[in-house]
Amino acid sequence: MSEWTTDELKKIGTAEELQIAPRRRDGTLRKSVPIWVVRVGDALYVRSYRGPNGSWFRTAQRSHQGQIRAGGVTKAVTFVADADAEMNERIDAAYREKYGRYPQYVTPMLTAEVRSTTLKLVANE
Repeated sequence: MSEWTTDELKKIGTAEELQIAPRRRDGTLRKSVPIWVVRVGDALYVRSYRGPNGSWFRTAQRSHQGQIRAGGVTKAVTFVADADAEMNERIDAAYREKYGRYPQYVTPMLTAEVRSTTLKLVANE
């Protein structure tokens, strides 16, 4: 695993959406789906709008591996569930700031059920 470059963080963090494609059990990538992504410090986070029942999330939870595309960056990633209560507050704030113009979609992203699906995107080499 490696860290994100400053350029990658900027491009992905400011992209409106991220295309996410978790790896299946057989090693192939699922068809990518568009989701929201937020940047908190030098880290990138995603959540499943459909909570734990989101199909991309279930695949990501099993494999912990996948690929993302956003802002002209394509990268293999590891999905890590490591957001504690304090970090989730910061992630909530990032969602409000970035996507606040869509209150009907932001509000569900801040519920306990959806917060439970928070995944950190860790860049792979």
